[in-house]
Amino acid sequence: MPKKAVEIGALRVSRLAKQPGRHAVGGVAGLHLLVKSNGNAAWLLRSLVGGKRKDIGLGGYPDVTLAGAKEAARRSRDLIVQGVDPVEQRRQARALLMAENAKAKTFADCATMFIDAKGDEWRNPKHRQQWENTLKTYAEPVLGELMVRDISLAHVLEVVEPIWKTKTETATRVRGRIEAVLDWAAVRGYREGDNPARWKGHLEQLLPKPSKVSKVDHHPAVPVDEASAFLEALRRMEGMGARALEFLILTAARSGEVRGATWDEIDMDARLWTVPADRMKAKRVHRVPLSKQAIRVLEALPKIEGGKLLFPGAKGKPLSLMSISAVMRRMGLEAVPHGFRSTFRDWAAERTNFPRELAEMALAHTIESKVEAAYRRGDLLVKRSQMMQAWADFCETPVKKGNVVPHARIG
Repeated sequence: MPKKAVEIGALRVSRLAKQPGRHAVGGVAGLHLLVKSNGNAAWLLRSLVGGKRKDIGLGGYPDVTLAGAKEAARRSRDLIVQGVDPVEQRRQARALLMAENAKAKTFADCATMFIDAKGDEWRNPKHRQQWENTLKTYAEPVLGELMVRDISLAHVLEVVEPIWKTKTETATRVRGRIEAVLDWAAVRGYREGDNPARWKGHLEQLLPKPSKVSKVDHHPAVPVDEASAFLEALRRMEGMGARALEFLILTAARSGEVRGATWDEIDMDARLWTVPADRMKAKRVHRVPLSKQAIRVLEALPKIEGGKLLFPGAKGKPLSLMSISAVMRRMGLEAVPHGFRSTFRDWAAERTNFPRELAEMALAHTIESKVEAAYRRGDLLVKRSQMMQAWADFCETPVKKGNVVPHARIG
């Protein structure tokens, strides 16, 4: 135990603070004022801790007064008597504080980090922008500055309830994106407990099902019986957009697949269009059999030296989606190009005996059943060739309303 020095008062301490060195101040055994050569002064408690002599810092002078230093020294001595190292305790407290600060992330912080971490998985670059925009518009005004660990059910409801019935599709996407961000934050250790944005067994008990409050808006489509009249009128129109739309109809392809199509994807002799996986929604190669009518569209296209695209737009770049949609608007229709896939699907189901799976394969739809997908290794190209030719022939033949033209089932 250090020898207890003669206790001095605050005035004496203020004078000692101008003299470099270590000064015992009394009152508590081992309490000193350490004055450095640069004039800075601090309180130290010299004591034995676990058999080792240690200097325990108690704070700077004059921020910590003499009375405050004595009180801190007594607390430290009490800890030492209890077998606790004040220095180690303080170090652990600082480490815990640093760890807590490291985990103190706002929702806005986590949303940004989640998008940076997962963004490369999204097929379309626009998905990143959609995530950023919806979260910034709807979630961040409520959740943005909240610590992600503190977000509760009430906060999530404050985001989605106001738009659940008026902007249902947007609200469901926002809810799902909040759930994803909170799940990511939990795995990173930024929050604990259940996810307040989850739907199953949670929000489904508080909010009406989206299907019950919002009618699904399908792409407006040209009715089956009007397909031939539309194609006849379309062929009288000029322009690359009109030709791209005609090819889209005859192949039942998506707009993006047609607008990005290149000549090296086309085998004119085999009457085949092979769309590479990186341009397909399902990320699988898709072979499209070309009807005689589709081949005629390609044969009539101007060949631009060095040009790769079938349907080039301005400056050799792909046509925009609007350039094809504009063709239909000029024809006075509310239908959209993508709607022709529905027209094709209706024709196959209502006017033919072609198997359902053949039409689904022609549309390059993903097979939902994993078992069915495992057994279906081929793409039924020969059978689909017959179906696509029948579709092209139908589109050229005026159909009386109510007239069903069945095609023989292909074995």
